[in-house]
This record gives sequence, C-alpha cells and structure tokens, in this order.
Amino acid sequence: MKKYTFLVYHEDYQIFLEKLRKVGVVDIVERTKNMDDETRVQLMEQRAIQETIKLLNRRRIASKDSPSPETDGIAIVEKVRELLNEEDGFEQQLNSVNKEISNLEPWGDFSLGTLENLKKADLNVSFYIASAKRYNPEWENQYAIGVVRSTPTSVYFILVSDSDEPVELSAEEVKAPELSVTEVIKRRDAILERKKKVADMLDEFAATSIPVLEETLQKLKTKADFNRVISNTRVEADEKLMLLQGYVPESEEQKLIEFCEENKILYVEGQPEETDKIPILLQNKPFAKLFEPIGSLFSLPSYHELDLTQFFAPFFMMFFGFCVGDAGYGLLILILSLLLKRKVDPSFRPYLSLAQYLGIGTVILGTLSGTFFGISLIDANIPFLSGMREYFLDSQKMFYLALILGCVQILFGLFVKILNITKQRGFKYAFSTLGWLVLFLGLIARVILVQTKILPEGEKIVLYSVLAVSGVFIFLLNDPNVNIFVRIGKGIWDIYGMATGLFGDILSYIRLFALGIASSILGFVINSVGLSLLETPYVGPVIFVIFLTLAHTLNILIASLGAFVHPMRLTFVEFFKYAGFNGGGKEYKPFTEKIKK
Repeated sequence: MKKYTFLVYHEDYQIFLEKLRKVGVVDIVERTKNMDDETRVQLMEQRAIQETIKLLNRRRIASKDSPSPETDGIAIVEKVRELLNEEDGFEQQLNSVNKEISNLEPWGDFSLGTLENLKKADLNVSFYIASAKRYNPEWENQYAIGVVRSTPTSVYFILVSDSDEPVELSAEEVKAPELSVTEVIKRRDAILERKKKVADMLDEFAATSIPVLEETLQKLKTKADFNRVISNTRVEADEKLMLLQGYVPESEEQKLIEFCEENKILYVEGQPEETDKIPILLQNKPFAKLFEPIGSLFSLPSYHELDLTQFFAPFFMMFFGFCVGDAGYGLLILILSLLLKRKVDPSFRPYLSLAQYLGIGTVILGTLSGTFFGISLIDANIPFLSGMREYFLDSQKMFYLALILGCVQILFGLFVKILNITKQRGFKYAFSTLGWLVLFLGLIARVILVQTKILPEGEKIVLYSVLAVSGVFIFLLNDPNVNIFVRIGKGIWDIYGMATGLFGDILSYIRLFALGIASSILGFVINSVGLSLLETPYVGPVIFVIFLTLAHTLNILIASLGAFVHPMRLTFVEFFKYAGFNGGGKEYKPFTEKIKK
C-alpha cells in the first residue's frame, strides 16, 4: 500500500470527490469515528431497507418485469412496514371474531330489532345457559321460556318477563348478544378479505420492488460513504484548502497518478508509517484465494505480518477429507460442485470451487482409509482391489497419520513464525523460535537415525549437540534488547508454555481420526440397515433405495459440518498460535461508486 495526501481548493472539493469516487481505488484514512446525525439516519435507513428486502425475499414470489408501483425505496419500506404490522394483527382479530362466533352460534341468527321492540313493550328478555342435567322442563310451564338449542351437555334458552325482579333458576344468566351471528360472520369475512388483499399487496411488492429497494440501498451507501469522506477531511488555511489522506494498492497506483495529473490535483506520495492503521488487500494465487473467506472468519492479518492463507489452505483441504473419511462422499461433493457451477450466480462459483478441492481431499483421504459409501474396501471381496489392499490404511494407521499431520502442521507453523518475525522485526528476533524448531527436528531426526540403525542405540553426541544448540537459541538469544538474566527468564517461561501446551495441541488432531471413523461407521450401519430392508417383500428395493439415499445424504451433511468446523478450529487455535499470527487487519474498502449501472 502507498499513502497519498491530496490538497484541494475548497470550491473544487465536491467535484474532486465525485471524480475520485469514479476512480475507485483510494481507501480513505479515518480521522474521526464520530458519526454525524445525517449519517446515523442513513445507516438506520440502510438497515430498514435490508430488513425489508429480507422479509420480502421470504415470501418466495417470482420477480416480475413490470415496474414497481412505487419508485421511492424509503416509501416502499414505510408501506411494507405498515402492511406487515397490519398483517400481524389479523391473527389476533380472527381469533377474537371466531371466539365471538362460537359464543353466538348456539343462539341462532336473530334480529336485534325484535329484542329492541320487546324492550319498548316493557318486556325483559334474559339469556340463560344450563347444563343438560340441571335443566328442568317444568320451568317452561312456570315461565315464558323458549329453548333455543339443546346439546348433550348444555341447554340454551331465553326467558321473557314483564317484571324486573330476578328469577331464581339453576342456570347461568349470560349477557345478551350485541350483534347477530350473521353480522359477526360478515365482519370475519371482511377481515379475511382484507388479509388476502394485504398478502397480495405484499406479494406485489416482493415481485416488483426489490430492485428499487436494492438501488435505494446502494444510493444510501454511496451517500454515507461520501459523508464519511467529508467528515475525514481536514480543513486548512482558513477553510480554503481541503486535505484528504488515503491508501492505494501499488497495483492501482498508476491509475490514481493519471487521475491527479489529468485534473491537476496536488498530491504527496509516501510510505505508510508503522503506527498507521493500514488496510489489507489480500493477494493470493487462485488455489489459496478460495480459502480467503475461511481465514477472514478469524481475522485479516495486520499489514506488517504474513498472510497465512496460502500456508493453511493445503492442510485445511487434507483435514476436511480426513474428517469426512469416505471416498464416495468426496466423489459426490466433487460431482455436485461441478454440476452446480454452471447454474449458480458467478459470485457464488468460488465457493463451489472450494467445495471441489475439499471433495478432492476427501477422495484422497477416503481412498487411503479404504472407505467408499460406508463399504470397507479393505474387507470387501473385490477382485480388482486385491493388489491394492496393502496400500490402504487401517484404523490404527489412520490414528497415527492424524498425529503425524498434527506434528507436521505445528512444525510448519514454527517455520512460518520465523518468516513472520523476520518480516516484521528482523531475523535476530526469531532465534528463540529457531531454537524450538532445531530441537524438535533434531530429536525427530535422531529417533529416525537410531531406528534405522544408522546411529547406535545409546548414542549421546547428537542428542547433546541438539540440546546445546537449541538451548543457546532459546535461553541466550531469544531477545537482543534485554540482558542475559532476563533472556534466561524468558527462556524458562517459554519452556513452561511449550511443555504445558504442546502435548495437548498435538492430541487435538486425534479428532480428525475420530470424526473420520465416526462417519465411516455410520455409513457402514446405514448399509447394514438398508440391506435388512431390502428383504421386505414387494417394496423392499424401493425402501432400500429411499433409505440409503436419505440416510447417506444426512451422514454427508453431518460429516461435512464437522469436517468444516474442526479443521477451522485447528487452523485458528493451533496453527495460528505456533505461526505467531496476531491478526487485527482492516479490510481494504476503496471510496467507490456502489450503484451498479
């Protein structure tokens, strides 16, 4: 990255920013994190639009070519919000109306006018509900009672009287209905009709208005970016000169220089300072670039340290294959990724390319373990594989392979840490890490030489030499900026940390084996159950195919989830620790036009 400072006359500043935005290569230096009221409102509007787009997409309505009935994105948000609030209230309204209908239905459909006329004639009409057991038919001889409805449990009746004195009956007097059941049903129908109309209006917005909302969102983002740039501008010379700073990738530098010279912009080019918060633009080769989203889940590297994507990518690919542990599953992932790449949006294709590589890793590691869709190729009696059985690894060998891969990644992490420290501070600051690498590699080499009889069994010279050389680096040369006693103290602390953490970190890699063997066993069980279902008369073959398809699909999904999460943990916790990765980098976000034309 190069740091550029621009000095522009205040009357030309607006035009300068508009042209600079079209160039789209400068990441503006943030001088303040305070947000003005206008920007705050714009961010709230952006969130509201994003939420509205999400809600409309959930309706899964096919888009239409016809224009939206509303061209103002903010107005669409308000209308959609009103409709959604109204839609949320329909359920409660319908529950209330249905309850009212259920209460009115036993009384039948009657005229409220008739009740009013009886009241004018000084006749009181009371409504009663009695249980079927307590209702006494003799009441009908004693009072003016009319039974409206009888059910096995209740009797609904009315009593007409010209007296205001209460009548003592073993029944519950209820409030006289204020509406007839027909009127309430009409009200319910009106609510249902309005509910359908609101749903149709929301569907119409979902079919026609999402492009308008997306365009409005981009306009708001562009405007917010513009305001952010204004707020990060320093005013000089009695507000006559505007000073702006930003970072530009060296690959885009020529484009900016041509713009400045063409528009006669005064600029100063310089290198970023050590304390600057410099943005990060990752530049990896095609294979490693596919793994950038995984690394970004943890953090971007700081500007002065190495990008570890290219270093962890091959390990992640292997670890994924180890955890899935089935060549058949890997082949399926590979084929599906290839087929889907032709149908999906181009922006999604890199993820499918990543899936292809993970599928290849699964095929390789699954072949090593001799597992194909839950079938153990080691035990299967397949003639053309008879000469290959000795190359398959059984469970014990796969267990050791997981530990070996863990040791290799940790040692490789120490090597990367040496490169990282050398890049940031200089090689002399990496001597302590170099000492650990010498110690581990030296001890491993000695064990191999003794096992192969190149060195005698009780050999001590190589052992003491390795310990002496590594000890000098770890205890005496770990930090050139402090005295010898502090260095020894640091060395002891370093040994304590390594002794308490290294063994546990290596054991973490056993989970690779555990996940892989679990996936294989589940596949074997699925096949066994499927074969037992095959014996079912008539429908056995159909059930067999359906069961195997569903069960293996579920096993692939579960295995893939574990195969993604655990290698990610090994990368972020173990590898990044031994590689000395700090992270905390800021993503390169150039000031550019966000509206797609």
